[in-house]
Amino acid sequence: MSRRQFLKTAAVGAVASTGLAMPAIAQSTPPIKWRLTSSFPKSLDTIFGAAELFAKNIAEATDNNFQIQVFAAGELVPGLQAADAVTNRTVEMAHSAAYYYVGKDPTFALGTAAPFLLNSRMQNAWRYYGGGIDLMNEFYAKYNFIGLPGGNTGSQMGGWFRKEIKTVDDLKGLKMRIAGFAGQVLAKLGGVPQQLAGGDIYPALEKGTIDAAEWVGPYDDEKLGFVKVAPYYYYPGWWEGGAMLEFFINKDAYAELPKPYQAAVQSAAAMANVHMQAKYDAVNPAAIKRLAAGGAQLKPFPSEVMEACFKASNEIYAEVNAKNPAFKKIYDSITAFRGDQYLWFQISEYTYDTFMMVQQRKRAI
Repeated sequence: MSRRQFLKTAAVGAVASTGLAMPAIAQSTPPIKWRLTSSFPKSLDTIFGAAELFAKNIAEATDNNFQIQVFAAGELVPGLQAADAVTNRTVEMAHSAAYYYVGKDPTFALGTAAPFLLNSRMQNAWRYYGGGIDLMNEFYAKYNFIGLPGGNTGSQMGGWFRKEIKTVDDLKGLKMRIAGFAGQVLAKLGGVPQQLAGGDIYPALEKGTIDAAEWVGPYDDEKLGFVKVAPYYYYPGWWEGGAMLEFFINKDAYAELPKPYQAAVQSAAAMANVHMQAKYDAVNPAAIKRLAAGGAQLKPFPSEVMEACFKASNEIYAEVNAKNPAFKKIYDSITAFRGDQYLWFQISEYTYDTFMMVQQRKRAI
């Protein structure tokens, strides 16, 4: 079945399940045009491309009656104001990362990723089958939008460093481009978090204005040339076990859509969600090989550093939970889900993956 047939079948099936007569379906597909603002530039083709794929699938599912025009960050509104534009209905929807808006409420971080919580597979499981979509939308309601999973980067890298990180003391005074909860953790350990736009990171590293920077992963990091000015490439990105992107949709605009269009939105968002990580998983291996050949020195964070970051993260969570009921409600759901997930992962997934990685190393030797 083609993508177009799949989406049309999903939309029609959703209407049929409501008991509407088939003639009503044709009457419920009026011409509608929306605008979607992305928080990302076109150069991030995998992330930005997920929004383009979403819009394309919506058009195909509705015989081009429902059209969504996608705008890159800055074309309509700045990337970090995408959620505000949806709240105010300046645009009908956005493709963004919830943790960009932690300044409004730290609960937003839980919509994307926070230190030592869920990996990307667990996020999808929690969202679709653990009540995560409903919990996040209960929180988003005060901002007049709903959120649907719209892609994931998978586990990210830990960033580019001008000097080696051997102990926790090496974090003291370290000026690093990092934001959100991870920035708070770094600060707790003596570091100095900095917030910089993507285009400002390279010159800041080159000049020594900052000592380190995190971005996404090999495929996207390679484009910005960090290896030329900060050769130590650390892993893992413990603050983002898997960064989930979302489609934020104005509640009133969504409610006004005919049911077939709402079904098409749900289906197209789910397809974009799968597409993004599939592409990252396909392109990151070749990119990391090129980076290593170009001088990147791949290094794991020392266990001492990981343990200190884990401890600091949990201390911050306890502080936020004590004063933010919305955060605590979602955090408690995530951590309960995480416990069961790792119980399962260590039984089968971890054993299988560990064995296969050993085999891979044997072949490499």
